[in-house]
Amino acid sequence: MEWIISIVLAVLGFGGGVVYRKNIAEAKIGGAEEQARQIVDDATRDAEAKRREAVLAAKDEVHQMRTEAERENRDRRNELQRLERRLLQKEESLDRKMETMERKEEAFQRREEEVERIRVDLAEMLQKQVSELERLSGLTTDEARSILLSNVEEEVKHEMAMMIKNIENQAKEEADKRAREIISLAIQRCAADHVAESTVSVVALPNDEMKGRIIGREGRNIRTLETLTGIDLIIDDTPEAVILSGFDPVRREVARVALEKLILDGRIHPARIEEMVEKAQKEVEQRLREEGEQATFETGVHGLHPELIKLLGRLKWRTSYGQNVLKHSIEVAHLAGLMASELGADPILARRAGLLHDIGKAADHEVEGNHVSIGMDLAKKYRESRDVIHCIAAHHGDEEPRTIEAVLVAAADAVSAARPGARRETLESYIKRLQKLEEIADSFEGVEKSFAIQAGREIRIMVKPDKVDDADSLRIVREIVKRIESELEYPGHIKVVVIRETRAIDYAK
Repeated sequence: MEWIISIVLAVLGFGGGVVYRKNIAEAKIGGAEEQARQIVDDATRDAEAKRREAVLAAKDEVHQMRTEAERENRDRRNELQRLERRLLQKEESLDRKMETMERKEEAFQRREEEVERIRVDLAEMLQKQVSELERLSGLTTDEARSILLSNVEEEVKHEMAMMIKNIENQAKEEADKRAREIISLAIQRCAADHVAESTVSVVALPNDEMKGRIIGREGRNIRTLETLTGIDLIIDDTPEAVILSGFDPVRREVARVALEKLILDGRIHPARIEEMVEKAQKEVEQRLREEGEQATFETGVHGLHPELIKLLGRLKWRTSYGQNVLKHSIEVAHLAGLMASELGADPILARRAGLLHDIGKAADHEVEGNHVSIGMDLAKKYRESRDVIHCIAAHHGDEEPRTIEAVLVAAADAVSAARPGARRETLESYIKRLQKLEEIADSFEGVEKSFAIQAGREIRIMVKPDKVDDADSLRIVREIVKRIESELEYPGHIKVVVIRETRAIDYAK
């Protein structure tokens, strides 16, 4: 019985729970549906409001765009009206100018007609006068003109020949005398010593064992030194000496200084070689500046660019046919300055151009071209004056000298470089070269005399005018140049001048 009651109670409890849960679920569902309807209504209202706002915003934007379009159209209409007014004004102005031009053209035409009428009248009057003169003189116009011109021509020729002869004689006498005085005075006041410079350097060693240390194990030391300096080291049987050979004198000097420092230090290995080469480069750079500054001080040339001063210092180790180029440049500066002072030219410009005339030789191992063109480029680069650049360009005849300073620099260069003793050439070989030069010229048929001048830098050849014409003169000068180039050894270049002249001489008695 109790068991049945328990079952009944359980069933009733389960059924009541089910009914209760159903009521609660229905209530929740009803609330959720109500809430969903509320949300939908709110969303609908919001969407409607936003739609109205978007419509209003679109209407405002359309209204604004329409307003702006109307304003732009109005501005364009105003601009078009303004342009139309300007065009009308220009058309009116052009019309007025055209009317003025037409009136002026009519006036010019009237004047031209009047001038033509006057010209015709003058021609008729001139013809009448000429006819009257011919009738009175009994000569035609052509006959009178020829007689008058022949008389005037004879008188002018005679006077001109006499004047030219007198002027030439006076000018030659005065020029020769003055040139001799100036050059002799300049050379006398500038006494510069010249020493022969070698193209190799010799470094003395304390003993022959040092050669093995310089070579190093498997030659690593000597290879390092040659690589860093670009100079060849010649180690042969010469006792206690090493020869440094190279085309660049500055690099050779760096190698010499570095090697001497290594010998004094005693520690020779690649790292130490690099250190000593770097120190030697700095030391040589300092010496370059000092030598360049000393050259400018000696010549009184100031205001040079620091790089030009450094390049001048490089000339200390540059030689030309055994002549030190820096000493040569200093001598040329002194000579040119002294001659310029005597002639009343600019001595400052002459000294400056003389000092810089061979500056291209400081860089001709590194830059393509001859030293004249390199020197011009360097002078332009470092803002030297056009007169100095012209003197550099004209000192070897590459350009015709246009200033007296350019002529003086070329003359000073020839005096300094070509005189006996200036370069590595004995007096005997110098005289033989001049004699050979004249012998080559005299060997050609038609040559009357030949003179080697300018210390052998120029030869002037007098030919017989009755046997050699102008075409033969050109042929002879070319053949002499070829003979000189093939048979002689000489510094620089030699100018060959063939002179053919006919003289008419008579005496008034």
